[in-house]
Amino acid sequence: MSNSLYNDFEPVSAKQWKQKIQVDLKGADYNDTLVWQSLEGIHVRPTYHADDSDTNALTIPGHPLHWDITQHVFIDDASIANHLAIDALEKGAEAIFFTAETSFDKETVFANFPFEKATIYFDLKFLDQDFLKQLMAFLKTKKASVYYNIDILGNLIETGNWFQNLSKDHEILDALYQKHSTEHLLSVNTAVYQNAGATMVQQLAYGLAHANEYLNHFKTSANKTGLQITFTIATGSNYFFEISKIRALRILYAALAKEYDVEQTCHVIASPSKRNKTLYDYNVNMLRTTTETMSAVLGGANAVSNLPYDALYHKSNEFGERISRNQLLVLKKESYFDVVSNPADGSYYIESLTQQLAAKALELFKSIEKGGGLLAQLKEGTIQKKIKESAYKEQQWFNEGKLVLLGTNKYPNTADQMKHDLELYPFVKTNIRKTEIAPLISKRLSEKVEQERLDNEKE
Repeated sequence: MSNSLYNDFEPVSAKQWKQKIQVDLKGADYNDTLVWQSLEGIHVRPTYHADDSDTNALTIPGHPLHWDITQHVFIDDASIANHLAIDALEKGAEAIFFTAETSFDKETVFANFPFEKATIYFDLKFLDQDFLKQLMAFLKTKKASVYYNIDILGNLIETGNWFQNLSKDHEILDALYQKHSTEHLLSVNTAVYQNAGATMVQQLAYGLAHANEYLNHFKTSANKTGLQITFTIATGSNYFFEISKIRALRILYAALAKEYDVEQTCHVIASPSKRNKTLYDYNVNMLRTTTETMSAVLGGANAVSNLPYDALYHKSNEFGERISRNQLLVLKKESYFDVVSNPADGSYYIESLTQQLAAKALELFKSIEKGGGLLAQLKEGTIQKKIKESAYKEQQWFNEGKLVLLGTNKYPNTADQMKHDLELYPFVKTNIRKTEIAPLISKRLSEKVEQERLDNEKE
């Protein structure tokens, strides 16, 4: 056919669509019946149309052409970590995200590692200048692609304390950046905001303010031009909103980076949130993580790691890790999520959400900067207070059934028993200690319900 099939149909305007919907509603109120409001304060309509937008399709800076299946590996025993990493790569992983709480034997961890094929990410829960210099020198000789993800401010937010102290942490960061400015050193962890209950607008605004602290710190550096920040994000179950969140992040960061005359694209690592994961009916977690990793891919994450369905109550195990990795393999190899790099482009709904999230986040970001910046507001407790308010509202929605977690607050299997399967403590742990600021506490929505069910389980 030489002529498009669409030429045989008259175009339908947005006004005509709404009129037809109102006729079909038979007197019911359009707004009350079909328009719903998200936690971010965004009103979602049943239809979106080209007439609704007065701008061209969005250009997303740095949207990747491909994404990497990423496997998390915790370094405790160096030889075991090496085995897990090599095994994961042989079974489909394309990148490894190493987490470590103390320094480790780098030669053992990276024995026979295929540096030419796999990207390396780090989440180091310590800041040791000598160790990091040795690690960087070692991996440079291997010509490895590495993201070190140093986030001293993120550690303060999560733990309430600097690694050592404000002055020493910045001194180490400056020394590393001076000698390794071409490396991917800096990271902003927005997952800590999400898992504590922040809305998407807050996640974007706080993440942008977080990045601004680093950009402002290095603005006079002679080597600032190539500076690039890696964002670690958590995706929740609000599918289209999460796609739009990542797109909005890239737009916002590009605008901020332009002001500092640095690289306007950022690198994004995404993984599913823990906030909506459940202890009971845990297999539903696989459905949640599938849609959440889909959002990450479609939104434009560079690397996507998954959360095992049993991560709340089981120690890391081969079966759970394999299933989580296979979910990503199915998306990439069988569902062809690697064929098109930007499938969300042109969707009126996603474009509208992206614009609204970006606009609201930018407004909040500006108010944070007027208030002295992120660090100042963290010290005042303003950020913590705002996130607590958002988390409380979300918790209320869950308690009232407006926010549904299947198998937990809707259609629970009352015969489900979990008391004797707990290898890990799945609830918030209280660790009383002196801190410089009040840390952000990650908490799942279903914790109270689950604790009550555990208490009522029969022996």
